Amino acid sequence: MESSEAYFLAGRGLTAWVIAGSLMLTNLSTEHLIGLNGDAFNHTIAVMAWETTAASAMVLGALYFIPKYLRAGLTTIPDFLATRFDSSTRVIATVLFLFSYAIAILPVVLLFGATGLEALFDVSNTLGVTRSEATWLMVIGIGGLGSAYAILGGLKAVAVSDTINGVGFLIASLLIPILALSLVGDGNVLQGLNTVYTEERPKFDITGDEPGSFLPFGVLFTGMIVNQIFFWCTNQSIMQRALGAKNLKEAQKGVLIAAVFKLIAPLAIVLPGVIAYHLFKDSLGPDQYLQAYPTLVQTVLPAPLTGFFAAVMVGAVLSTFNSVLNSAATLFNQGVYLPLFKANASGRQQVRVGRICSTLLAVAAILVAPAIDTSGSLYIYLQQINATFFGPMLAVILAGLLTSKASATAAKTGLIAGPVLFYIINFAFNDEVQSIAARFFGSDGEIHFLHFLALVFVITAAVMAVVSRLWPDPVKDWKMPAAPVDLTPWRFARTMSVCIVVATIAVYVSLAQ
Repeated sequence: MESSEAYFLAGRGLTAWVIAGSLMLTNLSTEHLIGLNGDAFNHTIAVMAWETTAASAMVLGALYFIPKYLRAGLTTIPDFLATRFDSSTRVIATVLFLFSYAIAILPVVLLFGATGLEALFDVSNTLGVTRSEATWLMVIGIGGLGSAYAILGGLKAVAVSDTINGVGFLIASLLIPILALSLVGDGNVLQGLNTVYTEERPKFDITGDEPGSFLPFGVLFTGMIVNQIFFWCTNQSIMQRALGAKNLKEAQKGVLIAAVFKLIAPLAIVLPGVIAYHLFKDSLGPDQYLQAYPTLVQTVLPAPLTGFFAAVMVGAVLSTFNSVLNSAATLFNQGVYLPLFKANASGRQQVRVGRICSTLLAVAAILVAPAIDTSGSLYIYLQQINATFFGPMLAVILAGLLTSKASATAAKTGLIAGPVLFYIINFAFNDEVQSIAARFFGSDGEIHFLHFLALVFVITAAVMAVVSRLWPDPVKDWKMPAAPVDLTPWRFARTMSVCIVVATIAVYVSLAQ
């Protein structure tokens, strides 16, 4: 494969269903099946906000962000920052993306995959090794296989495999709650649902307003907005599928189809956690939350389907892992290698460098994964690490898109100072910050990290405004380059977008208590 565009963007030939399937499997994996179901087991269905609010953000991406990206012919999101600000801004943004992939997304995906397989199939006893040794073996095996997809095949191979895996994932993940409800209802799924809903009514409060809430309703109007807009509108590993679309119509259609699936995803990645609580609340403690979903699967899944389910779980892990690796290779090639080392590199050289980058990141993820602390919510760990970079980067990207006055100095300041500020508030001095906030607001509860994400986003934007005024850029005539693909929008994009937003609101209205 000598063409860098073929390797990194599938030759700009992806169609709607391939984009939709790849988006879902890039996002959904064992960290959702095990992590979110585990959080629902310990808390309430309010955790489904991570999925339902994503649908509205995807609408914004389809209608506003993707047309701009395709018009500019971008390969990566940091490419826009280079065009709008300068090359060093792109380098900083690229490094931040790669760092978040290496310490959060890639190792957590591997760890969840290994944890799920161990819980479901007792791999350690089967192989006659310790749990720690089994985790290492599975992390190495899954990481190695996932790397092969991304390193050898490029985006097209990744996207096509994601779509195939997506069909199996959809069937298997929806099968579990159906079988579980059938068990509860003595063969009647609807009766089982009624029983679980009646007897575990507090679990179905989508507002999440219980004392010390794990995901309070208020964050939906602060940090959740920042999180979802960044992830679904500006995150490279997600947007790369749309950037590889054959035209705007296919990109919009693919993203909006995926948004519909996000609305039904809680049936597979939240509801089983509540069913598990109904069945196992007397045998599984809160500290065993990661066992909730695997225990449910072991209880309800017929033996002949065990192999199929195992293959689906491995496929889900591989899809997310190889998708992120391919995005990392694209980012490094466009944001570091070409601008800093070899601007005139051939397509073959770019592909080789991308493969080397993917290999190094894969090795790093394999080494980091078994060392991650699993005592708290792994899903929240992932979100908090990502939030360190999400808010500041979104502030910089929006400033570049929405105003011509934001300067390159301001962009670099935001990209560096913002993550440092979030780290100080949410990690380094969180206890002190929480104490001050409690006295100021007269509250006994902790401030949720998503509120801090929104705060850092606002502060970053304000700092950028001040820096832009003090150190403005020379006036330049900045224009988007010519689009490399047809920009005729999908004629049903707006209609479908309205339906998705209305459906999201309806979910909250119907489940609010």
